[in-house]
Amino acid sequence: MKLRRIILALLFVGVLFFRLIPGMGEVYARAVYPSVSVVLSWLVSPIPLLFEEVLVIAVVVFLLTYPFVARRRGKMWRSIAGNEVELVAWMYVWFYWGWGMNYFRSDFFSRAEIVPAKYDEVIFRRFLTSYTDSLNATFVADSLVPKPREVETEIKLLFRKVPVCFGLTQPRAFHHPKHSLMDGLYSSVGVLGYMGPFFAESYINKEMEADVFTYAHELSHWLGVSSEAEANFWAYQVCIRSSEQVIRHRGYMGLFPYVLVNASSLLPEADFQEWLQTVRPEVKEVYKRLHEKRACLYSPLLGKMQDLIYNWYLKGNRIASGQKNYAEVIGMILSLPDGWGDEWACKN
Repeated sequence: MKLRRIILALLFVGVLFFRLIPGMGEVYARAVYPSVSVVLSWLVSPIPLLFEEVLVIAVVVFLLTYPFVARRRGKMWRSIAGNEVELVAWMYVWFYWGWGMNYFRSDFFSRAEIVPAKYDEVIFRRFLTSYTDSLNATFVADSLVPKPREVETEIKLLFRKVPVCFGLTQPRAFHHPKHSLMDGLYSSVGVLGYMGPFFAESYINKEMEADVFTYAHELSHWLGVSSEAEANFWAYQVCIRSSEQVIRHRGYMGLFPYVLVNASSLLPEADFQEWLQTVRPEVKEVYKRLHEKRACLYSPLLGKMQDLIYNWYLKGNRIASGQKNYAEVIGMILSLPDGWGDEWACKN
């Protein structure tokens, strides 16, 4: 027991080391995380269900039942409390060593050597026009969507083309989204997908019709991206470079909610409505249908609770804007220097 707790203490100190010393988070993301994520995800890759869920449920059940069982066996409350605290501490260090220390890495702008752009109305309107033209031009019927494994192959191939200067790990052939036994619960709180930190597993909520954009978003988390804005950024950049028109359209469509948020807040109401009229009717119809379906599955009470917890979680891990971070992807796109086009670039 003494050796086990010494190891736990050392791992905890390691978390503090990577968290508090500038630059060390990037060392973890580039030198430690790639190997850790491969080992963890490979161990559970043959299992089609999310092993993350099994682990979390087992730990919760243990924490709730252990005190009663231990007391019946004559253990003292002090010993019981110590064991439970130790288990929570092990989960804490596992979370950070398994994936969570990616929150402490350098941000996208630092890694790409790009200066965040200040808002410029002319540039924003120019982006809106270009984006809307592409959104409209790439529209294609859902019946033409490739098979899931074909989509995965395409997205992984595109991610492998991202230069090493951005600090992303390489996607692995054995890593595939897994099934969940709690789709209904995730739908009720508006979760389209997630990347689990304990076994580096990903999940895409088919009940909410989450598509390739969500897959690329979650895969970017698996590749070492912690920021939700950056995950949206890579999902968008990768999808619009696909050879498949339907995937390119899903890239533009995945960005649409964040374009709406930014346009409605930055443009005068009359200009916002005028812009909306330039969006292809079929695109708006698809967005409306999805929005209404997801709204029917959503539970306001559970959703507000999840929002509160997730905001607290993000802000506690250096995402100061909380869930608003998702929409900050537009600022990242507007900050890109000329020359990005079809080529990736790390410097301006």
